[in-house]
Amino acid sequence: MAEDRFSALVLTEADGTVAGEIKELSEADLPEGDVTVRVEYSGVNYKDGLILNGLGRLVRDYPHVPGIDFAGTVAQSHHARYAPGDKVVLTGWRVGEIHWGGLAGKARVRGDWLVPLPKRLDARQAMAVGTAGFTAMLCVLALEDHGVAPGSGKIVVTGAAGGVGSVAIAILGKLGYEVAAVTGRAETHDYLRSLGATEIVAREALSEPSGKPMESAVWGGAIDTVGGATLSRLIGQMAYGAPIAACGNAGGIKIETNVLPFILRGVKLLGIDSVMQPYEERLRAWERIGHDLPMDRLESMIEEIGLEEAMAAGAKVLKGQVRGRTVVKLS
Repeated sequence: MAEDRFSALVLTEADGTVAGEIKELSEADLPEGDVTVRVEYSGVNYKDGLILNGLGRLVRDYPHVPGIDFAGTVAQSHHARYAPGDKVVLTGWRVGEIHWGGLAGKARVRGDWLVPLPKRLDARQAMAVGTAGFTAMLCVLALEDHGVAPGSGKIVVTGAAGGVGSVAIAILGKLGYEVAAVTGRAETHDYLRSLGATEIVAREALSEPSGKPMESAVWGGAIDTVGGATLSRLIGQMAYGAPIAACGNAGGIKIETNVLPFILRGVKLLGIDSVMQPYEERLRAWERIGHDLPMDRLESMIEEIGLEEAMAAGAKVLKGQVRGRTVVKLS
């Protein structure tokens, strides 16, 4: 039947090189799962960039349909929580890595991996948030859970012009925080201020070691998307008891630090994982996104593309050439 057919970006691998091609598939091609979703929008995240370029050994079996997040409408369900017509969103659970993902007109997954789409969001907005924005909200919640509130001091956000950083700044700005945005891209300064940043910090100010075990206490909290030397430097600049929500490694996986910030200032380093978050925490984060993310600022982050442009977008995100969020329209 014609309605059974849909377009998908299919990756293949030969001699270590990954290539992508748009193909027509049928529901019979989809993997096992108890919910089939008619995908309306997907996104291009940093991890998508790795997958689309065959990096990081995230995908082991080809052919493969990538896309680590998606939003759409339930077409078929054998799961008690969902019925045809329900609006849903998916992030994480290694979908797009070891399980076929959302860069296709349809996806079949386990219903336990889905979350009902918040009533304040449509599918396009949900993917403008996507994995990056969901991670940003988890970071904000972690800071709040460890005592950070407006008035606690300046909150620094690294990798500020990327997807996680952009959404984090927009949320923090709406909540009334004083936000310092760290970026190495001068052309993004006005954009970051429009999201809610009150201060711009040059990337170079945090990318070189200071040579000191601790520096002056500057930050009341931090959301770090970079890792590496930047995170190492931040640890020594945190105020007493201040937490760092660490969620990325674009700047490297190794950090060099010492115990003094932790035992003399009580600095807290909080690891943020968005992939395996339990259902209740996902609901909490998505409900807060619907309530606390200003939609006008979200719209300013969005670049919408078609499925045929996804491969090129994946290359751009790895080069740091993407501002905000790239969403892929599927239907």
